Amino acid sequence: MTVTEPLRTGGPDAATWRHRKLYDRICDALHALPTRFHTSLRIAGISATDLFTLNTPLGAAIEQSVVESLNNLRELWDPDDEYQLYSFVRQAQVFPDVRLQTSAPGVDASDRIILGIELKGWFILAKEGEPSFRYKASPLACAPQDLLVVFPWALDEVLSGSPKLLRPFIEEARFAAEQRNYYWETGRRTPGPAASVTRATTATPYPAKGSKFNDEPVSDQGKNFGRIARSRIMDEFISTLMAQPLSGIPASYWQKFISIFAEGVDDKQVERRLADLRKAAELEKISGRGSEAFDKIEAGLRDLLVRQ
Repeated sequence: MTVTEPLRTGGPDAATWRHRKLYDRICDALHALPTRFHTSLRIAGISATDLFTLNTPLGAAIEQSVVESLNNLRELWDPDDEYQLYSFVRQAQVFPDVRLQTSAPGVDASDRIILGIELKGWFILAKEGEPSFRYKASPLACAPQDLLVVFPWALDEVLSGSPKLLRPFIEEARFAAEQRNYYWETGRRTPGPAASVTRATTATPYPAKGSKFNDEPVSDQGKNFGRIARSRIMDEFISTLMAQPLSGIPASYWQKFISIFAEGVDDKQVERRLADLRKAAELEKISGRGSEAFDKIEAGLRDLLVRQ
């Protein structure tokens, strides 16, 4: 069977879907959200080598804060108050997990849910160096207007402080699901039937809780199916994001710095890896304030290793 590479559609058709302008404004609001994001969460007193563990416990809280912030940006996505009956609601164990919906009486059933967002958070200093979440929803469970949105986040003082959001990754949910399946079946080295994907039985958007809306691989010994970052769909986004400086040092170097000390290697290995990292930084011409910060972080992490 020949598998055709999927293509983006550009979103729902304005000629047949009357909410297209709302869709575009919501995409704009998602891009604007990092500058308007506020949370009462603050992290302090945690070892630098334990930072890797933050993604899971803080992820849900940050995702809920994103939903609240999105509702607070109503003036951006509903400037003329056309959708006063609607709000973004986050729900567990449904797809997509955030829906723009209403429960007001008198609204036609077909308009109770306007669009959905599968929302994911990603702590950019996490050990993997890329988002590790799994996105397994079938393309058949995605409406043309549904989105997959990943909000990277970091702490405003890098090793402590309050979470701050960075530029989001926004993709058509259906295309992302199709690309995931395409990569699984054609982009890896696994030959034959083992590379196949079994499609979900649910073939309609906004499935009810308990519905079987996930695609599943025929074989996945490594439990990697659904790791959307490995489908190459996020490569350019991740590369650009990890080059962004945090306190003068690109995020990728913070991530590598911390991973060196978190892996439990001996002193000689630490020194060798730090030297390799220094050479790489010099090749990328990290200089000035960034170079000074690099020296301070290197010394601080060495001190951390000694105290442990």
